Amino acid sequence: MKFQGQHAIVTGGSSGIGKATAILLAAAGANISIIGRTKSKLAAAVGEIEAARAASTQRVLAIPADVADRSHAEAAIARAIDQLGPADILITSAGIAHPGYFQELPIEIFEQTMAINYFGTLYCIRAVLPLMVARNKGHIVIISSGAGLIGIYGYTPYSPTKFALRGLAESLRGELKLKGINVSIVYPPDTDTPQLAEENKTKPLETKAITATAETWTAEGVGKEILSAIEHNRFAVTPGLEMALLNRLHSLLYPLLNQYFNSIITKTRKQTGL
Repeated sequence: MKFQGQHAIVTGGSSGIGKATAILLAAAGANISIIGRTKSKLAAAVGEIEAARAASTQRVLAIPADVADRSHAEAAIARAIDQLGPADILITSAGIAHPGYFQELPIEIFEQTMAINYFGTLYCIRAVLPLMVARNKGHIVIISSGAGLIGIYGYTPYSPTKFALRGLAESLRGELKLKGINVSIVYPPDTDTPQLAEENKTKPLETKAITATAETWTAEGVGKEILSAIEHNRFAVTPGLEMALLNRLHSLLYPLLNQYFNSIITKTRKQTGL
């Protein structure tokens, strides 16, 4: 098995895409460390990951931490490495989204989203790098979003954080390749996860109308794309035709998409009397 004996650290590994990917990696022979904020969710995820292991000798470690806090993120990575050895794979899946109208959202939402989505990723990458560089190997997988390829109405706190991750991944790629470390960035479309359910609670009607036009993926489906990308050393991971086209043809498609979104917004506002 490709991942047998490897150590994969997954932030946001207690739910959603992070948990689904951790389960797939365990089934492929990896030892797993998951990092998350809620102890009860971590404990439940450990049970699912252990049940998927290819061998009972594989280890699964759960570490409660808030990656938005640099000291917590660094301590969590250090603990994972201390107990299961240097990280062969880091997957940064921890993230939040709180859609809404720009002027109505508290400024704290913008600050918290950037802290978790961007800096939480940055802190963990910096924490695993010294040993990856020393060993001249490793793979870092950064979870962005389709909203990291094009700004979406109602996602003003979220889209900029995912755009920032794209810039980070593209900047790191060449620098780390010289050190034997591979980088991938994932642009998932809407994915059926607890996070999506939370987003739907605050989504403006216009945003719901726009996102309803796109295919919703399963977390396992996205996880399979991630494992394939690691195996084949692909940089951009674009689940589905829509994300693939958007990634490759963004500049050409943006004007057309903008017009399309505007028409949906106008229609929705007329129908709802907004």
